[in-house]
Amino acid sequence: MKDLAIIVADSNMEQAVKAALLRPQSLGIRPITFNVDTHPQRDSGMRVTGPQMLALQRRQYNYGLIMLDFVGSGSHHPNSIALEKELDERVNSCWESRAKAIVIDPELDIWMWGSDNALKQIFGWSSEKPLRDWLEMKGMQFLPDHKPEQPKEAIEKIMFELKRPRSSALYYEIASRISLGRCTDNAFLRLSGTLQTWFPK
Repeated sequence: MKDLAIIVADSNMEQAVKAALLRPQSLGIRPITFNVDTHPQRDSGMRVTGPQMLALQRRQYNYGLIMLDFVGSGSHHPNSIALEKELDERVNSCWESRAKAIVIDPELDIWMWGSDNALKQIFGWSSEKPLRDWLEMKGMQFLPDHKPEQPKEAIEKIMFELKRPRSSALYYEIASRISLGRCTDNAFLRLSGTLQTWFPK
């Protein structure tokens, strides 16, 4: 049996998760065997049938994860934690305590906003003006932790300025190079904490 089955909402998330799991030391876990699949109906499809898709893999894997963005999920829940709790109950009706849902608020792109120096290199940003200062000048609002309120739109704005396509490969590159140990996003901490429980060094 492989260690971990993962179903995610889209190819951007697939690439980011793959890159992170290939850095077990940075996640504080042992090396693991895993497979990442994407849901054909993205976040809303994950909310509706993600647990059933994961259930089909329980005989081939020791543990299971489903991951989606709160934005785009079409959830009636008041927040991401409430949706995650419901999905946890649904995955564990089949997997017992061997599965977990992770709902990212607002969306995966918030995890991409690590060190400005790393992002500057990855984006190929040559301007003297720091990335966040430039985004602020363009009207982007920032959270208290200095991450953009609209993280996906912030990346799109930078890619448009640089005349570069925004591809899934970008998410793989960012997740391969930013500091995972310094990420303070609550959903990421729930993910890393779960992995550390399942796959301790």
